Amino acid sequence: MKKVIISLFICLFLVGCGNNDDNELVLVTEAGFAPYEYYENGEIVGVDIDIAKEIAKKLDKKLVIKDVAFDSIINEVKTGKADIGAAGISYSDERAKQVDFTINYATSRQVVIVGEDSDINSVNDISNKAIAVQLGSVADSYVTENFPNARVVRQKKYLAAIEDLSTKKVDCVVMDELPAYEMVNSNPGLKILDGQLASDSYGMVVQKGNTELLEAVNEVLEELISSGKIDSYIVNHSTK
Repeated sequence: MKKVIISLFICLFLVGCGNNDDNELVLVTEAGFAPYEYYENGEIVGVDIDIAKEIAKKLDKKLVIKDVAFDSIINEVKTGKADIGAAGISYSDERAKQVDFTINYATSRQVVIVGEDSDINSVNDISNKAIAVQLGSVADSYVTENFPNARVVRQKKYLAAIEDLSTKKVDCVVMDELPAYEMVNSNPGLKILDGQLASDSYGMVVQKGNTELLEAVNEVLEELISSGKIDSYIVNHSTK
């Protein structure tokens, strides 16, 4: 009887801890970052999802996708609530203390979005403006470090940053180039200024020390890069 009680307690403890199913590969992302991850007909799709499907296939696991705020992704992976994180995540020393990065598989530019009637004509003219960015993004770090006189408005979602611009609560939005085109195409009255503020590269992240998963993901990424499939994924999702 005592052994039964102990066994029952162990089972309840494991369930309570929410351990991931060994047959599942959990990808955590922020599905407001087209063409990398976005909703289409109620389903999360995009470049990173196509890549994750190939990783899951290699590992013979079922892909499970979790949609969270961008600034929660690192912690989800760090604490083991997810296996892989992806959403335009660039390397930083601070992030690398918490998770392990894969090889880079995509590059992007940081661009500036303004209203069609804006008096801002150059990316160099935003140093003392109200700038909306996504919290925890490369744009957030870049603007904070390089424009100390700007008023930085940090939003959890890019859509909220674009809404701030559309309602003239801010003067511009700084964000990644490909998602910026998606935002401008779906929001008349906005435009992207010529030029860039900075360039950026993306990798995926896994829990620190999980070398087996890291090596498997890198192997898939190398195959997809060399075959040109990632480029085709980007073109496919950028034309929808």
